[in-house]
Amino acid sequence: MDGWDWATVWFIHRLRIQRSMAKSDSFFIRATVNTNGTTYVQTSVDLGAYVDALGKSVLRIHNVAVQYGSPVASYGVSGANSTACTAFQLTTQSQSAMVNASDRSVIASGRLAGTSDAAANTQMLSESLDVAPQHWTNGYLVGVEQIYLATDSLANAITDNVSIVLECTVETLSQSGAMALALSQQ
Repeated sequence: MDGWDWATVWFIHRLRIQRSMAKSDSFFIRATVNTNGTTYVQTSVDLGAYVDALGKSVLRIHNVAVQYGSPVASYGVSGANSTACTAFQLTTQSQSAMVNASDRSVIASGRLAGTSDAAANTQMLSESLDVAPQHWTNGYLVGVEQIYLATDSLANAITDNVSIVLECTVETLSQSGAMALALSQQ
């Protein structure tokens, strides 16, 4: 290292360490499920490009953003003195109906609820995000190659679909850790 002072050598060494320790940049996964008006509907979201338990690769979901309905659709509660609700859930296992937050497969869930008055005017629309990765300190770790976005409606659907955007990063676990996570989510 002729001609190099120790400050320069130290700086280059620290830069190499920082580069090798850098986490992956976040990216976004998007999905939409169409409502059918009154019953449970589910679609799968393929994570195979990001998750490989045998290869030690898992997905961390940091945030979930939810959009109820098509951007140009108008929605509300139809009928006099009515209530309506469109709910969604994101799970690590296929379901046949909406499940509670106590179900170990739930990643996120929420709802859009509304009421109308005697003249059939929508009086209230309320959105809630019951469970979401952004509520947790370190997001939600996923070790399965498929997750499931579902929606269900009470009375008539308030919207025509539910779309989500997931902010994610890919991380590496030990092979046993990744496999244990995957098995716990199936």
